[in-house]
Amino acid sequence: MPAEQRGTTYRTKVGYGIRWCDESGTRRRRSGFKSKTAARKWLETVELPRMRGESVAPRETTFDAFCDDYISEKAAEREKATVLTIKARLKYARDRFGALPMRELETMVPEIRTWITSLPERSTYGILGVTRQVLDAAVRRGYMSQNPARLAREKNSQPKPLEIVPFTHAELGALATELGPWGPLAIVGAETGLRPSELAGLEWSDINDTSLIVARTYVAGELKPYGKTKRARRRVPLTSRAREALNQMPRRIDTPAVFASPRSKRLNVHNFRSREWVPAIESAGIPHRRIYDLRHTFATNALDKGVTLFELSRFMGTSVELIDQTYGHLAEGTETRVLALLETESTERFGHEANRFGH
Repeated sequence: MPAEQRGTTYRTKVGYGIRWCDESGTRRRRSGFKSKTAARKWLETVELPRMRGESVAPRETTFDAFCDDYISEKAAEREKATVLTIKARLKYARDRFGALPMRELETMVPEIRTWITSLPERSTYGILGVTRQVLDAAVRRGYMSQNPARLAREKNSQPKPLEIVPFTHAELGALATELGPWGPLAIVGAETGLRPSELAGLEWSDINDTSLIVARTYVAGELKPYGKTKRARRRVPLTSRAREALNQMPRRIDTPAVFASPRSKRLNVHNFRSREWVPAIESAGIPHRRIYDLRHTFATNALDKGVTLFELSRFMGTSVELIDQTYGHLAEGTETRVLALLETESTERFGHEANRFGH
């Protein structure tokens, strides 16, 4: 183990952090402290004793208080949308265990096991995953000696993907009608495969006669360039149906956004979902679908028309591997099309060579 150390403190957006080398010599860091003194005290009283193999007496706090500290720390490191997701997923555990001291929570493995079974089936993976991460942090910082959520369930398996049910042409038409002024958004989403956050970030300067450029996203009130990943900045061809839908949107001088509210605010996907999308789906008599299913509709239709997985990955701003995992089974007929192309090429080539040699 490295020699005794005091660590190096640094400033964050909401407080202080500290860097140190662990027992293997690997550089580590931890933030979320209110002062340099608090950061160094944590290193001296929690991490260094752990590295020396000493037992550390659990520190006193409630689960709620620790969650507040954890979220404050993440707010300095993560994007706003990520922090909001952490808050939403932690709410389930905080509602049940928030007032309990961490020492008491550590002993409640049976109760946590029962709580896990009460969680929404499709959301258990995300809720339990964040809860385990928070309690892992509590162990590292000396509030617990073991993580009861990991003891309650050893494996946290992702649920099987839901069956992809794309919108039909008729359903899209009915949905667009029910959405009224927002109707073009449904058509553009299904014709381009843009994510909801990318539709919210779309500006008129991104669009020309034949294509649009995905250059930014708008999430949780933040306009961010380049989309979800570097790959997400891309060019997408515009079909005649997409162009027709875009032509129905008024070009306004008070905002560059294509999809904006009457008050010139960019599309708030969360509010749009509850106030416009869900009522329109119900009024149109369509089985429940997410806004994201517009993207699935684009992918399904593209594969059905012979677009390759590689081409589709470029248009959708994601990897070929992910496209294959999600939609590969829909690419039925791909082998037939490829075989037809290979047979045609082979016939033409060998026929030409046969003619050369007089056969």
